[in-house]
Amino acid sequence: MRNVLRAPCPVCKQEIEYIYQTETIPYFSEILIESATCPCGWRMADAFILREGQPNRCEYAVTCEDDLCVRVVRGSAGTVTVPELGIVIRPGPAAEGYITNIEGVLDRIEDVLDTALRTSEEEERDRALALKEQIALVKKGQARITLIIEDPSGNSAIIKNPGDATEKR
Repeated sequence: MRNVLRAPCPVCKQEIEYIYQTETIPYFSEILIESATCPCGWRMADAFILREGQPNRCEYAVTCEDDLCVRVVRGSAGTVTVPELGIVIRPGPAAEGYITNIEGVLDRIEDVLDTALRTSEEEERDRALALKEQIALVKKGQARITLIIEDPSGNSAIIKNPGDATEKR
C-alpha cells in the first residue's frame, strides 16, 4: 500500500510529498519504506521491518561475484562491519535504513571514500585508494570479505535466498 502526505520540509518549509509505502519481502517480513525529497536538497529515507524484532547479528562471507547479489536490509539502528577492510559504519542520529545487495553496500562505502579523497591528506588519501582497490578485487571475485550487520532493533538482515524462509544469515 502506498500513501502520500503533503507537509512542510523541515529545512525550508516548502510543502513537499512524504511517501509511505509497504512492501512484502517474500518469506521475510512486511516492511515500511518512507521517503521524501525537497528541492532545497533535504532528503529522508528509511526502511522499517514491520514485526517485533529481537537484537540480531547477521554475517555473510563474500567469496565470489555471485555473492554480490545477496540481499541486504539494514535498519536505521544497524551497524555494518567489514573486518577485512577495517570498516565499521555505526548509525548516527540521522541514520537511514535501506534495502540493497552486498554490491550496493560496497558502492556506498566507495561513495564515502570518494568524498574523503576530495579533502584528505596524503596518508588518508593512500588509505582510501587502497580500500577502493580492495573493493574492486572483491567485486571481481578476487578477494574475500565478511559482511556483518548488528542491529539492536532486529530490523536488519542478510538474505541469500528470499525463497528460503530459514536462511537469514
